[in-house]
Amino acid sequence: METLSNEIEFVKNQVFSTGKVISLNIDGITHEESMIFPNGEANCMNWIFGHLIYIRNFFLNTLGEEPVWDSEKFSFYNRGEIALDRKDEFISFEELKSYFNQSQDRLETRLNNLDRFNPENSKDISTFCLHEIYHSGQLGYLRRILGKPGAIK
Repeated sequence: METLSNEIEFVKNQVFSTGKVISLNIDGITHEESMIFPNGEANCMNWIFGHLIYIRNFFLNTLGEEPVWDSEKFSFYNRGEIALDRKDEFISFEELKSYFNQSQDRLETRLNNLDRFNPENSKDISTFCLHEIYHSGQLGYLRRILGKPGAIK
């Protein structure tokens, strides 16, 4: 049983830490700035942030929690979508922040109330953590590309 609680503590720390990094990296970014595609083609901050939330919904589902939005309605943030082709469908950055905060609250609450993970989900859960780390770093680079000071000191 000790291993399982350590596993939950590890994931709780990952979710809390990446949540903090993401929040710092998006702080002070306007919707207009979030829609800038570096080099005219690299994914903009709006898409990366929306994509992160999109995948978080599957993380929530895996933990037995309700998603914060309907994945079909927000399919333009799905993996494999060409962000530049679907940019007219993106929602406001402020709305994304609200969905992110809801997802963070749900993840933390769920993790604080779990006794153990379903062993079949361990690989998925670790992949979700990696996904968060990967995209939180991208948001940090995009922040700098937008001319903002680095948020992680």
